[in-house]
Parts: sequence; C-alpha cells; structure tokens
Amino acid sequence: MIKVYLGLGSNIHRHQHIAAALDALHDTFGELNISTVYESKSVGFNGSNFFNLVVGVQTALSIPELSKVLKKIEDDNGRCRQGPKFSPRTLDIDILSYGNFVGVENGIALPRAEVIQNAFVLLPLADIAAEEFHPELQKTYSALWQAYDKASQSLWPVDFYWKGQKISHAR
Repeated sequence: MIKVYLGLGSNIHRHQHIAAALDALHDTFGELNISTVYESKSVGFNGSNFFNLVVGVQTALSIPELSKVLKKIEDDNGRCRQGPKFSPRTLDIDILSYGNFVGVENGIALPRAEVIQNAFVLLPLADIAAEEFHPELQKTYSALWQAYDKASQSLWPVDFYWKGQKISHAR
C-alpha cells in the first residue's frame, strides 16, 4: 500500500461537495486522515472563497488508476472541465504526493508544485503530516510551513461537519 495525500477544494456549494468527496473517498479507500478545513480567497481569479483540506489515504492503485477514480468523483459532483484553468469549482481533487515518487506519470507531475506554492495546500498538509518529508525537497512539511511566506495568502480554519461529527474547528 502507498500513502497518498490528496488536496480537496470547492467554492461552489462547498459543504455539499466536500462532504460528498469525503464520502466517496471513504467508500473507496476506507480510513481517511483528514486535515482541518480552511477557507481562503480564490487564487488566480476573482471568485467566491474556497474550502480546502488535505486527505491522506492508503492505496494499491497506480497513479493513473488513482487519477481516474478521483476524476470520476469530481465528475459525479458536477465538475466542469471546460473553461479557464483558474475558475470556480464544484470539486477539485489533486494528487499532492504518491509515496516517495518524484517524476511524471501519465502526465501527472509529483509531488505537485502547489504543495510549496499555496498556503491552502501546505498548511493542511503540515496539519496531518508535519514530520513527513517532501519527497523531492527532503524537508518536513512542518519545516516548509514554518519557512512559508504567510503574508502572501491568508486562510483561516472553519467549522466543518461530516457524518454528524465536527471534523474541523474554527479557532
């Protein structure tokens, strides 16, 4: 089994689509390691605020097989693949890392560059994998977060309920 970290985001019916994604991921992979849910302004375009989080799963799927499963979950949640790259999303699920793999597989570059570029990816990843190492940079996610320019993007934790339980707490 390979440990995989996934970045989830939504700015259209955010609660509904994030909860549906968690349901589908749980049904597919079993136990989930779920970060705090953060709200942030959209990056790259003017749009509604996003909810973002990171989910850790264990899988035997290859990178192409995993990508196919994630695209189906996005499609099942009304993901529109036409239009500009930076635009509103019902649901976006990105493979952030796949074990210690570094490289390009089936057009997917891993670890994903956004891990160190965006606070809404790096902070939730540091929440659940603080002492794990970025496969390419060989620095812990905690150390990467400590070095991150926090003034460049603002985000804040939000209350989020899934399966009747509060899984994220506003601070």
